[in-house]
Amino acid sequence: MSGTQTTSAVPAAGSAGRASSASPRKRRVRGTTGAFWLFVGPFLLGLAIFIYVPIVWSLVLSFFRAQNTVVPDVFVGVKNYVDMLTDSAFLGSLWTFTLFGIFIVPTTYVIALGLAVLINRARFARAFFRSAIFIPAACSYVVGALVWKLSIFNGVRFGLANTLLGMFGIDPVAWLSGTGDFPWYWPVVVTARLWLQVGFYMILLLAGLQQIPNNLYEAAYVDGAKPGWQTFIHVTLPGLRTTSVAVLILLLINAYQAFDEFYNLLGNVPYARPPLVYLYYTALGAAQDYGHGSAGALILSLIIAIVTIFQARVLGFGKAD
Repeated sequence: MSGTQTTSAVPAAGSAGRASSASPRKRRVRGTTGAFWLFVGPFLLGLAIFIYVPIVWSLVLSFFRAQNTVVPDVFVGVKNYVDMLTDSAFLGSLWTFTLFGIFIVPTTYVIALGLAVLINRARFARAFFRSAIFIPAACSYVVGALVWKLSIFNGVRFGLANTLLGMFGIDPVAWLSGTGDFPWYWPVVVTARLWLQVGFYMILLLAGLQQIPNNLYEAAYVDGAKPGWQTFIHVTLPGLRTTSVAVLILLLINAYQAFDEFYNLLGNVPYARPPLVYLYYTALGAAQDYGHGSAGALILSLIIAIVTIFQARVLGFGKAD
């Protein structure tokens, strides 16, 4: 009897030992899982409510006639998509964006890279210049656009830009009127965007520059490379490849999302109206046409996805250096 009790007590003690050894691990797993959902759960909930649900609802609306209501009314199939793809105003807005993106993406990259290189080599006041250039990135696009419109490029004789032109004997320019032989509104829109975003991308590239090991430059000097252009081409640019690819993709996506500066500087003008401004007036303007607006938004999203994937593959985004 006592032997049976001893034999049964040994497995019980072993299982108790395994349970005691597994319990802390299970408690850690449960604790880690709980912490994950505690911090990530609200973000996922907000992402689902404010991003995914509107996207799905927009997809549904794009196949229905939904005017003055966000509730699907009459099923129309792909008619909204056909209408948008044959709408000269919508196609014109895509062309406006193309012009804007072709200029703003490489220009911003070149200026931001030049500023990052200069600040990285600065021997004094580096923090001051870095902060001074970055500060506009913290400014609202609406505020920046209004400063450009009301103060610098207001089109009157006493505006800042026209005052500077007057010093060289040049007549005042109606920058935002859209009349005349030259589209003067483009320098206004482009310079506003450059002022607002160059500092942000300069910080990204500066961080990339500071990750390049100094021994690469020293090895280049040993091999006969001269400081300046040669080391920039053969050491700096290859060392910045990953950062540069990420910056170019962000710039392109940001260019597709151009809205605030166009809306606040020009409004709903046909000669310079990016897709988001056109869709804004289509869905939220007098027509309140959510069906066509949703179809246009999904077409624009598809274009952004295709171009971004193509750009990422061409530039080798995610590949090891």
